[in-house]
Amino acid sequence: MSETAAARVFRVTVRGRFSELTDKARRYLVAAQGDHEIFASAYTPEGTFTYDSKIDFFNLRYEVRITGDDAPALAEIAGLGEAEAFLRTMQFGWRDLRATVVDASAIWDDAARRSR
Repeated sequence: MSETAAARVFRVTVRGRFSELTDKARRYLVAAQGDHEIFASAYTPEGTFTYDSKIDFFNLRYEVRITGDDAPALAEIAGLGEAEAFLRTMQFGWRDLRATVVDASAIWDDAARRSR
């Protein structure tokens, strides 16, 4: 990675479904549900975790900064890796992980060009 290259900012959303939750994990999720509503989420380096009221689907939102030609692919890999580490740490079973990557830098660059 070149030190002179500016890092691009990516918003990575990782979605999935809970799977084979233990009773302890389900109790935790029920108790913490109010702290993990979609309307209170943001893209952050450490990630924001939200899930539905049925405790079936979840998403994690990450802000990833990366340089290079393959930055979108690397951002996806980083987001998925962070999500898996979080889910393992919390001992939440999961399945069907998938990531969506948006280059926020490109959006901001386009908005700046249009405002000139």
